[in-house]
Amino acid sequence: MTAGRGRPEHTAARPSWRCRACGAPWPCSPARLRLLVEYRGNRPTLLIYLNLMMEDAAADLPPGDPDDAAPSDLALRFLSWARAR
Repeated sequence: MTAGRGRPEHTAARPSWRCRACGAPWPCSPARLRLLVEYRGNRPTLLIYLNLMMEDAAADLPPGDPDDAAPSDLALRFLSWARAR
């Protein structure tokens, strides 16, 4: 996938779960912003989607992975930022 002019979108590369565009652990900051805009007004659906992605990441990332494969770390990475404030 590309985001205009041949730049890759900020999507997850599996099985590493790193961003295709910037290499940060996904969801990176640009991906989070895009998801918040895309799911504006529908936070419960965003959280369901992120939970499904978190479960996939937990299955893909090996234990002890430097990108926080522990369940509590993945919950922080995938869900904590998207909760309503």
